[in-house]
Amino acid sequence: MASITFKNICKIYDKEVVAVKDFNLEIQDKEFIVLVGPSGCGKTTTLRMVAGLEEISSGELYIDEKKVNTALPKDRDIAMVFQNYALYPHMTVYDNMAFGLKIRKMKKTEIKERVINAAKILDIEELLQRKPRALSGGQKQRVAIGRAIVRNPKVFLMDEPLSNLDAKLRNEMRAEIIKLHKKLQTTFIYVTHDQTEAMTLGDRIVIMKDGFVQQIASPQEVYNNPANEFVATFVGIPQMNLFDAELIMEDDEYILALNGHKINISDKHKKILKFKDIKPQSVRVGIRPENIMISEKTPESFEINVDMSELMGHEMLIHSKLYNSHIIIKAQSRLNIKADDKINISFMTDELHLFEKETGHNLLQK
Repeated sequence: MASITFKNICKIYDKEVVAVKDFNLEIQDKEFIVLVGPSGCGKTTTLRMVAGLEEISSGELYIDEKKVNTALPKDRDIAMVFQNYALYPHMTVYDNMAFGLKIRKMKKTEIKERVINAAKILDIEELLQRKPRALSGGQKQRVAIGRAIVRNPKVFLMDEPLSNLDAKLRNEMRAEIIKLHKKLQTTFIYVTHDQTEAMTLGDRIVIMKDGFVQQIASPQEVYNNPANEFVATFVGIPQMNLFDAELIMEDDEYILALNGHKINISDKHKKILKFKDIKPQSVRVGIRPENIMISEKTPESFEINVDMSELMGHEMLIHSKLYNSHIIIKAQSRLNIKADDKINISFMTDELHLFEKETGHNLLQK
């Protein structure tokens, strides 16, 4: 199997277009890493540099402690699964899966054994004599994955492999990929723009924007402790609510003032702010929809007018405005809250996030 190390990796096109800048990451053997971010953030370019399909402008890439910057793709012992399946339309499923092994001049008996084993793992044995035109999207994706499996590579690279599937099939294939990773015990690098895929698949996720890494952490850590405002709003459905506020000091204690309305800061957050010697300043306050409570009227609560409510089964999304900022609250559907209702809400102060207004950096990160 394989570990992979990126050291200050950069990719620059035409001497001025920076696709990836100063990318540093150590991937452990058998780890499942997900690169995620909006279109154009550099995630696929990074994957293609690992595959050897893009030249590295600067920096060093190691696979199992061997520098591979100039190694040919065929010499890297990796297999890549593409977004568009890339199956040969005139070949059967069997021949598509066997093609790479035939090129390597393997014995027919070994090729057959590998293809049959991969077909069993992916539950596509009955499809081996069909051609791609007779397959559904999900079946084509399994064949594309099977073609990678038969090579027994050190590293699997997957470039948005589920983006062409419908929602139900994506859910099913996500579960299959998790099972596959456990069975194969191989290093996986997976690229997606879908945060749900990132959060459910990855041991760690790498969030990218404009060629730069924004945060590398476990899905839970990214969700609970986003490094900056971009990560906070990118991860989470619905996304985090954000408001302009002032971080002020009263009696040597930190307090938030939201349009003059004062909110206490939790003791654990005060300790972090004091330790970092954060000065009073304008900030952006973040709170996730599930961390807003429907409450009684108190000095710290806000009265809002409900614009609309969306029933989502056992829960409800309540849309409103707070000081001209859109706000979404996640509540229990049994509350039966409707448009034009007036309700009071309170923030769980332990779950507040404070971001620097200029940089977007999370002030509460230790």
